[in-house]
Amino acid sequence: MAISTPRNKTGRSAMTVHVPTPRAAGYGITIQPLAGRVTLRRDGQVLASSTQAKVMYETRLPPTVYFPREDVVAPLSEPTDLQTFCPFKGTASYRDLMLADGTLGNAVWSYDRALPESRGVQGHVGFMPDSYTDLDLGENRLEPPSSGNISGPLIDWLFREAAQIGTAEELTRALAEKLLEHGVALSRMSVMIWSLHPMIVGKNIIWKRGEEELTTFAPSYELHDHPSYVNSPLRHVSNGLGGVRQRLNTAEFDASFPIMQDLRDQGATDYVAMPLPFSNGRNNVLTLTSDHPDGFTTANLGLVFECVAVISRFYEVFTQRQNAQSLLETYVGKRTGARVLGGEIRRGEGDEIDAAIMFCDLRGSTLLEERLGRRAYITLLNQFFDMVSTIVHDNGGEVLKFIGDAVLAVFPAGADAAGARTQAVQSALGIVAKLEEIRSEEDPDAQCDAAIGLSYGRVIYGNVGSRERLDFTVIGQAANIAARLGDYGKASGHRIVVSEDIMPCCTSWTDLGDVKLHNVSRPVRCFGVATAPEMERFDLPAPDPVAG
Repeated sequence: MAISTPRNKTGRSAMTVHVPTPRAAGYGITIQPLAGRVTLRRDGQVLASSTQAKVMYETRLPPTVYFPREDVVAPLSEPTDLQTFCPFKGTASYRDLMLADGTLGNAVWSYDRALPESRGVQGHVGFMPDSYTDLDLGENRLEPPSSGNISGPLIDWLFREAAQIGTAEELTRALAEKLLEHGVALSRMSVMIWSLHPMIVGKNIIWKRGEEELTTFAPSYELHDHPSYVNSPLRHVSNGLGGVRQRLNTAEFDASFPIMQDLRDQGATDYVAMPLPFSNGRNNVLTLTSDHPDGFTTANLGLVFECVAVISRFYEVFTQRQNAQSLLETYVGKRTGARVLGGEIRRGEGDEIDAAIMFCDLRGSTLLEERLGRRAYITLLNQFFDMVSTIVHDNGGEVLKFIGDAVLAVFPAGADAAGARTQAVQSALGIVAKLEEIRSEEDPDAQCDAAIGLSYGRVIYGNVGSRERLDFTVIGQAANIAARLGDYGKASGHRIVVSEDIMPCCTSWTDLGDVKLHNVSRPVRCFGVATAPEMERFDLPAPDPVAG
């Protein structure tokens, strides 16, 4: 029977009659021979004609006719660079169809090393729908395929319960258990989710059957250069090169990735790595390992592939929240990030709090940049910021922002005003001591110093800015005075200058009197705090870090 398949407006062929997909309880693939001669044409030109053609029925897909390679009449190119992967059929290679009126790129494909489920089409060629116009099926009859209906414990769980899970780890455990309940012969499962974090490249969660605890790794960005990742299925799938399927207990075993041999040595029989695509286009990775003698069935993998888009969205929800939290903590600090993530995002929204404010400014930065060069100076500046941030966090404060080469930090008082002042003083003394230690060890050209101003008072802790661009910061006289005291410290030669309300928490100081500060209406009584290096210089006993 000849069937005409005219191209539609999109240029693709539209067959009017289809082969029915055999009904099955789960995802399935069936390959059947077609009776008699089957011929494929394009505008009257024969592309392929064979009495050995086969048809593949696959759940939810239209049937595909495959022709033996030797029965393809039209000239084909050498394999192109395009390759695609199917967990049931293997890796497909593509060729151009070279016709008198032009070349059709990647118009045919073949599975030269088909997986067991699809071994029947190995050595055969399939044609893209828009490469032909007529398919003569002879005596064969084709009907619309069944859409298939996959249900069971996994599907029910995804629809009804999965949304209640709170973490990616809990989701991984529950997903693995539901796959087992659904009959998937699963012994190991891992999920690699990439993140937006300045230090952590992502999270790798590993579940193993029979083990109570999950294993979670949070590698740094050095992972990209590590040999175990460079030659791994994770990198292959993440880079958009398709999935990976490898039977591990067959004579055709090919340890193309080192982990394959490791898993085989542990008794694994089948391995699959597949993309978990997120809406931003990033490919995360799901891997499945089986130790069943027959490995995964087509129904096993079809079930997962049918559900992978939904599974990806659950992981994406967790990842988006974690990414938002990481980015907020990176740019505005942990405490402030939690407030923003909690919904405090309206302009003008904020709290009046009592806090100690620290303004720490790198001294001589212009000369440092000239002496070191821009790249070396940026490296030094990052080391300075890292050191200051660590000390502030260790003392209970939070870095709100970096302003040029300066650091603005806040120590909220809550019900403990003396504690907040003490934390600020401890931080300032710790920074000066660390800089002194660095100066004794580093190249003289890279030595740096800081001027630190400390003040205490009531500030607005919240959002300011334009309608489209907000900044979460502290606004108030204490913040302004802390910055001006830092400037005054540079001019007066004191590394740490504090306001009168901070002074009771210091042990040794110099009374600098009432000082007129820039943009401060009234003179401010301030004190230069003696640091350990200064005490040694004047042969005085080293001070207690804090008092009061």
